Amino acid sequence: MTLRDGLAAILVVTILGLAFVAIKVGLETVPPLMLCALRFGFAALPAALVIRPPRAPAALVAGFGLALGVGQFGLLMTAIRFGMPAGLSSLLIQVQVPFTVALAWAVQKERPRGLQVLGGGIALLGVAAVALGRSGGAPLGPLLLVVGAALAWACANVIVKRIGRVDRLALMVWGSLATTPPLLILSLIIEGPSALAALAHPSWGAIGSVAFQAYPTTLLAFGLWNGLLTRYPAAAVTPFALLVPVAGILSTHLVLGEPLSADILAGGCLILAGIALSLRGTRPGAVPAMKPEPEAPKTA
Repeated sequence: MTLRDGLAAILVVTILGLAFVAIKVGLETVPPLMLCALRFGFAALPAALVIRPPRAPAALVAGFGLALGVGQFGLLMTAIRFGMPAGLSSLLIQVQVPFTVALAWAVQKERPRGLQVLGGGIALLGVAAVALGRSGGAPLGPLLLVVGAALAWACANVIVKRIGRVDRLALMVWGSLATTPPLLILSLIIEGPSALAALAHPSWGAIGSVAFQAYPTTLLAFGLWNGLLTRYPAAAVTPFALLVPVAGILSTHLVLGEPLSADILAGGCLILAGIALSLRGTRPGAVPAMKPEPEAPKTA
């Protein structure tokens, strides 16, 4: 992986970690599915009016949007709303890493190398160390929702690899557009009139939460992430996501006052060591052939 792409990956995980603070702040006044719908709705519009759909099968674009929006973030925000600490959620969702590597092996035939498997295992030990140290009071139901969110994230990653090198901004905009109506419908069915009532007088915290999630997180961070996935094997990219809980736990500690303890620091060191091993195991040029990526977004 080039230095430029490595720095892009670090920027992505930093933004994704900070997003857990934004999610927690938004959930103070807006129900989770409605907050998720607003996030992807503002990411999609008005951009979809001027950016053409990506050159990819519509079913795959819609599948990517549903996996990311309804699956990953719908489940994640619901879990946080019902008792999962935001920092711990940023950690546990990283089980998406082995899920992604396994799915990429099964679907894309990307067989991981020995160092990648070893590095991933060490990093997951770091995740387990922190989870075991902090999960004593975590409710079982929300915890399982986070695991489901991790599986949905892995599915979104593999769909991106199936799509190949298309315009990343267009993919995020139109994927966000595809997931917004289902999220709105689910919100009205499950959350009822309270979901609309929360929008009558939105707080500045809710507005800032939606803005941060829609633009830096959805369009910038996931756009960069999707680009990395199309240029490198999943086993080389997804270990970076194990840095998300480092940023997530630190930011929720500093901003929200969630506790920071020795087990978190020890687990973070294991995570970093595992990522380093995984990157050493990446084969140069081990990227599947894909269609060329457009140079710039096309406007209508």
